[in-house]
Amino acid sequence: MKNTKSSTIKKCLAVLLSLTLVFALAACGSSDDGGDANTNGEKLKIGIMQFGEFTALTNATNGFIDGLAEAGYVDGDNIEIHQLSAAAEAANCPSIADTLINENSDLILAVATPSASAVKEKTTTIPVLFTAVTDPAGSGLVESNDAPGANLTGTSDMNPVAQQIALGKQLVPNAKKVAVMYCSSESNSKIQSDLAEAAIKEQGMESVVKTVSAIDEAKSAIESLKGQVDFIYIPTDNTLADGMTSVSAAANECGIPTIVGESGMVGNGALATYGINYYELGKTTAAMAVQILKGEMEPSIMPIEYQTDENVLEVAINTETAEKLGITIPDDLAKTATLLPAAE
Repeated sequence: MKNTKSSTIKKCLAVLLSLTLVFALAACGSSDDGGDANTNGEKLKIGIMQFGEFTALTNATNGFIDGLAEAGYVDGDNIEIHQLSAAAEAANCPSIADTLINENSDLILAVATPSASAVKEKTTTIPVLFTAVTDPAGSGLVESNDAPGANLTGTSDMNPVAQQIALGKQLVPNAKKVAVMYCSSESNSKIQSDLAEAAIKEQGMESVVKTVSAIDEAKSAIESLKGQVDFIYIPTDNTLADGMTSVSAAANECGIPTIVGESGMVGNGALATYGINYYELGKTTAAMAVQILKGEMEPSIMPIEYQTDENVLEVAINTETAEKLGITIPDDLAKTATLLPAAE
């Protein structure tokens, strides 16, 4: 009788031990997928500050959110995303940074240089990713683009400036003088302006630099160039991109073609670009975020990433603008370019 009772107890203990092991393994397995909650069992908090609402930055943000979702980090499911806009006003950035930090964000995405600069000044502990920043090291965001050295890293939207100038020459083959126009307060634009001046010289043309301090100066600046230049080059300048509809309208009225930094500006009336895909840039940034959220990498040792794949870079031409300016699109360009109508 004793042996039977002992045997029964041993069998029960074995069953309980097996069940405990099964539940333990199931619990371990459930934590392997993306989007794991933080150590308190709460959803991870992702803060996003987007500098302005224009196309390039919106595409970058959407690419980031979609990239996180594809990796298993889904807003409202296992993460909470709080997205705020600075409405293209640098003065709004510090308070937005404070908000995202005070909400105990587990990671912050800063879209464009003014956003990243504001967050950098506010935290040295929260991991911060940026995107749509032309030269992070040159803008003082990181120690170097190869080794950021602190809590910030991300992706650059450095443009193929030389190819953009070459595109302008292809569309305006008799061009001899080119204006480079940007907002004087934007360091990233100055970097691109310097590259553009060198490219213009290499193409055998003369350059003239025209800066503005605010969007309401753009119209008069463009009008002063009428009859003086053969086309205007505008980089990925946040101020001018935000007001591109009025900028392109002024240029088109003066009969001056505009070669710009990205396709969203072409959609808003500029003539053409050879540029990067901001949605894909956002997805690249998301892949970096996933590594940080999983604890696999730290921002300090993650090099800045760039979009260099020619399969992603694209020519975009506004056919309505070309027609208005009397510009014939070469057949080889027409076959491969993305042809966009002007925004209404």
